[in-house]
Amino acid sequence: MLNLPTYNNTLEPYQLSGIALEPRAPRIPLTRTAFAAAHVVSDPRAERAPWQGSPAVDWENTLKFRHWLWDQGLGLAEAMDTAQRGMGVDWATAKELIQRTMKEAKAHPMKPRVACGAGTDQKPLSELTTEEAIIEAYREQMDAIEDAGGQIILMASRAFPAIKAGPETYARVYGKLLGEASSPVILHWLGDMFDPALKGYWGPADIPAASDAVLDIINANKAKVDGIKISLLDQAHEEAFRARLPEGVRLYTGDDFNYADLIAGDGSRHSHALLGAFAAITPAACQALEALAEGDMVTYHALFAPTVPLSREIFKAPTQYYKAGIAFLAWLNDAQSHFIMPAGFQSSREITHYAEVFRLADRAGILSKPVIASERMALLLKLHGLT
Repeated sequence: MLNLPTYNNTLEPYQLSGIALEPRAPRIPLTRTAFAAAHVVSDPRAERAPWQGSPAVDWENTLKFRHWLWDQGLGLAEAMDTAQRGMGVDWATAKELIQRTMKEAKAHPMKPRVACGAGTDQKPLSELTTEEAIIEAYREQMDAIEDAGGQIILMASRAFPAIKAGPETYARVYGKLLGEASSPVILHWLGDMFDPALKGYWGPADIPAASDAVLDIINANKAKVDGIKISLLDQAHEEAFRARLPEGVRLYTGDDFNYADLIAGDGSRHSHALLGAFAAITPAACQALEALAEGDMVTYHALFAPTVPLSREIFKAPTQYYKAGIAFLAWLNDAQSHFIMPAGFQSSREITHYAEVFRLADRAGILSKPVIASERMALLLKLHGLT
């Protein structure tokens, strides 16, 4: 029994339900491509001046978590915003992360699919004021990813909004980069709720016009576009956008609120997944996707339904701090041995949030090692002066 804080500034006793999903590999091949976007763990013994420079990565725990995802049948979206790109993790660290992860993935018995984020964050915005400079920055990261054997995700770059780029600039830059890629890439549309610096991406200020702009890019480069990840937290927009995609181009949902319905689809079209939420709810996600592949929609929705309140809590505003909730659950599930993140990011959420995540994770069957989870929750409570 734990005394957990509430949003009413009270302490309430909480007893674990005793119901937990057992992490396991899927019984059959999945019918949806599913990437979980994973976080990075810092080494508390080696970290110095955590708000400055490159983090001291705890490689053992960081890679252990990736194996936890792969062992349950998920693919991996590596070195994305979930890995704190631009929020504690620089390109030098991300490059090493990609190289280490790809080596592990190639040796893993399930041969998981890994897609890696290519951006422009090795250069300050002051040096990214021309199309040529942006292309060169992207090119450096794309080359590193291909050299390591990963698929490219062309991450949204803060450089475009910073120079107030119009649709024509995006079209020229993306056209050049897609033409140079050796295999189809995944485009990336991250809403400003995840990163305020990306407001107005693709050029127009309004979403319908921005949708037209990126669809023009996709239609002009269909052979080089595997799909597009959209993280706008707008189910109606995603469904309408999905219906306009050319044949063979996937929609990878990044909607951490409405993933169940979007992945299930409307009978004619469906979304695949590239989600930070899947790194938080892995056992439920994998077993729900297994049920979908088996045609068991009752089990599919039963598994996903209790994860939605959990995901909404993890991704509550300010949404960009969601990474802390994912790392917290990885720690509770013993997929990592401690709860230290680059730049001390674990402090970006309050103890009441972590208590609510604990409750909701239990109700969703996500706490696969309840004894360890309770012990670690108790430690965090004590650290905050709550017993």
